[in-house]
Amino acid sequence: MDEVPLMMGENDFEMEEGGYLFSRNGTGKNPRKKPVSYYLTDGWQNWCSRCWDSLFDKCRKKVEYRSRTVWMGTKAGSNDLAIYPANVIRNQKYSIISFIPMVLFEQFKFFLNLYFLIMAMSQFIPELRIGYLYTYWGPLGFVIFVTMCREALDDFRRYQRDKEVNSQKFKKLTIAGVMSIPSSKIQVGDFIIIEKDQRVPADMVFLRTTEKNGACFIRTDQLDGETDWKLKLAVPATQKLPSDMDLHDITAYVYAEKPQKDIHSFIGTFTRTDGGGADESLGIENTIWANTVVASGTALGLVVYTGLETRSVMNTSRPKSKVGLLDLQINMLTKVLFLAVVILSLVLMIIKGFDGPWYRYMFRFILLFSYIIPLSLVVNLDLGKAAYAWFIMRDKEIPDTVPRTTTITEELGRITYLLSDKTGTLTKNEMVFKRLHLGTVSFTAETMDEVIAHLKTSYTQQTTLTSQKTQPPPKVRRTVVTRVFEAVKALALCHNVTPVYEEVEVLDQGSDQGTGYDQVIDVQKGDVTYQASSPDEVALVCWTESVGLTLMERDLSTMELKTPTGRTVKYIILQVFPFTSDTKRMGIIVKEESSGEILFYMKGADTVMSSIVQYNDWLEEECGNMAREGLRTLVVSKKALSEDQYNDFEARYHQAKLCVQDRSAKMAAVIQSLERDMELLCLTGVEDKLQDNVRPTLELLRNAGIRVWMLTGDKLETATCIAKSSRLVSKTQAIYAFRPVNDRSEAHQELNTFRRKHDCALVITGASLQVCLQYYEHEFVELACQCPAVIVCRCSPTQKADIVRLLRTHTKKTTCAIGDGGNDVSMIQAANVGIGIVGKEGKQASLAADFSITQFSHIGRLVLVHGRNSYKRSASLSQFVIHRGLIISTMQAVFSAVFYFAAVALFPGFLSVGYATIFTMFPVFSLVLDKDVPASISMTYPELYKDLTKGRSLSFKTFFIWVLISMYQGGIIMYGALILFDQDFVHVISITFTSLILTELLMVALTIRTWHYLMIVAELFSLGAYVVTLAVLKDMYFDSAFLISWNFVWKVLVITSISCIPLFILKYLQKKFSPPSYSKLTP
Repeated sequence: MDEVPLMMGENDFEMEEGGYLFSRNGTGKNPRKKPVSYYLTDGWQNWCSRCWDSLFDKCRKKVEYRSRTVWMGTKAGSNDLAIYPANVIRNQKYSIISFIPMVLFEQFKFFLNLYFLIMAMSQFIPELRIGYLYTYWGPLGFVIFVTMCREALDDFRRYQRDKEVNSQKFKKLTIAGVMSIPSSKIQVGDFIIIEKDQRVPADMVFLRTTEKNGACFIRTDQLDGETDWKLKLAVPATQKLPSDMDLHDITAYVYAEKPQKDIHSFIGTFTRTDGGGADESLGIENTIWANTVVASGTALGLVVYTGLETRSVMNTSRPKSKVGLLDLQINMLTKVLFLAVVILSLVLMIIKGFDGPWYRYMFRFILLFSYIIPLSLVVNLDLGKAAYAWFIMRDKEIPDTVPRTTTITEELGRITYLLSDKTGTLTKNEMVFKRLHLGTVSFTAETMDEVIAHLKTSYTQQTTLTSQKTQPPPKVRRTVVTRVFEAVKALALCHNVTPVYEEVEVLDQGSDQGTGYDQVIDVQKGDVTYQASSPDEVALVCWTESVGLTLMERDLSTMELKTPTGRTVKYIILQVFPFTSDTKRMGIIVKEESSGEILFYMKGADTVMSSIVQYNDWLEEECGNMAREGLRTLVVSKKALSEDQYNDFEARYHQAKLCVQDRSAKMAAVIQSLERDMELLCLTGVEDKLQDNVRPTLELLRNAGIRVWMLTGDKLETATCIAKSSRLVSKTQAIYAFRPVNDRSEAHQELNTFRRKHDCALVITGASLQVCLQYYEHEFVELACQCPAVIVCRCSPTQKADIVRLLRTHTKKTTCAIGDGGNDVSMIQAANVGIGIVGKEGKQASLAADFSITQFSHIGRLVLVHGRNSYKRSASLSQFVIHRGLIISTMQAVFSAVFYFAAVALFPGFLSVGYATIFTMFPVFSLVLDKDVPASISMTYPELYKDLTKGRSLSFKTFFIWVLISMYQGGIIMYGALILFDQDFVHVISITFTSLILTELLMVALTIRTWHYLMIVAELFSLGAYVVTLAVLKDMYFDSAFLISWNFVWKVLVITSISCIPLFILKYLQKKFSPPSYSKLTP
């Protein structure tokens, strides 16, 4: 093994005997004790949350799920309905009793609100009161009132939606006939009739349908996010009954497993006890889950799960709310400000002396300086985030973009890692058939006419040989024709595709006029729609249609193909083995009606099919060649079965389906007995087209300093090819394919080899990644993060989420995950920012994401423009709100120090409240309209985005700069007023407060980089509001005669000029000698 150590440096990692990594400094061995500061800050919130959750768990009744036997027919009355939950949907967060306590708890578990609550409650103590109660309770009550109104409105809307769903009427089949009942009255054991395009109210076993073939389609996009229709099969024993009312005359029961979350599996049995038939196994194809929609015909089902036990409710979980990095930074600054309040109060007390009730004076000082921590900070930021979301929705360059959360908009401006799905995200999920390989010959789009000719020749020969006995064609010619024929026929038969024809009503010309009788006919083939669970299968069936072999009809038991000669060939479907992510293959057993030949077809991924088909020397090589071209490959095989072979298989398979325990494993074992020594027919290549503008978007993100990782379940070669074609990996970059590793020594050696590579993209499989993370997690992440791009192939949904968490944990950087399918939801929810694409796989990803877009290229503008503006604006807004509190607190500190350390408020309560609201609120909030560069420059020069990830717009450096500015301006205003002090103290209030308002308005103007007309309106409105206040309150807080004197005017102008002009000069000099990087850029 290579002896080069993995990590070089002072803090190496060494290996324990047990094979685990540990740090030399010993961190991680023992949990570090939390300091006292933790319990005074974050510890309070965590402790409150744990106490609330513990109390809630103790009060909540523990739910125990049990399997059940649901009787129907003559013994339906024996069902114990009391043990099953009501079929009621309740998404409300609160009740009438819990509303106020829970809302207050959610608000006051945060440090900022709790701090102001304590400050406000202290005003009920006469010795601590320093002003009117409304001075503290007014702002706090307003914030809590707005929050409660918002929560009440949201919960009332949830109540209305729940009421609408619970009161929806459904048809229930009873002995007396069909009656209408609301959804909330449905119980286990009821027969419910679901019409076409109607929502299913509860989980049911599918008993009967009006469709002649005993099957119907359902739409599951609201359950699993997939837009393709699913085929559901009625229980054969009940479908054969003459009418629906006969269900009440039989004696039968349905056994159903205990409720579980898995929506893709079900184990049950149907048993008639009156001798009407044998037991029948029930699977997922015999169920209709709640919140799905019947897409064809009418379905009648037996309710087996209701309410909280339905699959949809059990899979409904509230995702954890995400907190942005900017919010965490502001929370930290708030704690620093609180510490400053305590220190400042303590310093004044030390100077004053600890005489008398010093603790009372100490607390009064803390109250006086409480404006340092602005309560309006949270309100302003929340309103700003709502404004950013509105800007995003209004952007015509990225139409239909929907921010589903407004709490982390600023995180779009801090992204360092973007983790993307491939299929449907970088590609369109639109499959086009590109290549057919038979081992000795390959057919592409340019040579498909040869396939058509071979297929036509084969069917013509079959017709001729059937009608008369003639000599077969030469062997070579026959071999090529036959192989093409077998391959195309296999592709036309081995699938789960169903043709759906649009129904058009045409007036029957032979009917009497005025009768209104219409005759419904099927439209021509051009209006057919193929429905399948996979777009790959639709692409294959469309291709067989293009070469002359067309799928005409399909039901549960038969399939009809139209040959190039116009003849219709009928096949009987004996068994279908659907594709699953575990087996990675699907199979079908059909019997040709005319010849009686039984054929077993199977197709799947090369990784599993290579061990199933007969030995060959070309499959692996050609799979690699197609994958390097970016094609998705499928291996197709065939096996002829005799009548005895099939009967033996069918008996064993039926017995396995009746098992309740380990049914899936036993069924798989029986199927595997057939999957031996199958004949390899062909290898297909299907292309997944790239999304529009993927290449320029990825290049844009790469130039912005964002490192893109592609996580996909495809093969290594396919993923590598897509990475190259999409420019995820630039032409000048090398690609390092991580060799498959199975143990620790192999991983160590391969990591050492990878260490020597520089500036190359990494391609690794999910299995190798798992091994590396098991033994060398820290080393692998450090090496991978140095790569310009990383491609992880053969990656499961769980691994995708684990990789996101790994990056968040090790790098502490902001991660963004983007995907379009249900398998991307866990990754999207694990990332700091989740972006979902509304794609062909449905809306599940977009509904679970923080932001929903319609195509991948929109992420460029979303991140570079809106992310930049949101982060910059929130940083400026938060710092200015803090500055607004610091400057008045500085004035209060100077006032107290000058006037013998008296714990007396400088300004009356009304003026203090008005200062933070009507006099300065609108200009400060108008900063959400500010922007440093136009959108065109942000998109033209993505390199500007790199500075944002460093967090320089809001840091301790900028924070302390604003602290110094606040101390300077507050000191100048207060000392200036005292130096120019007149005979009356009321004149000091007039001068200082007016100078304070003017200084704030001028500072907003100084901060603004791009003016908007609303900013000017806000400035003029605030100034006008203050002038009106002076006129109205001239005799209450001010001296009216002094206000109209020249003495007042020149003193205010001098003080305001001294506080602001030096800052204007500094800004001009900074812009002159150290301009920002974007100042000379042009779009």
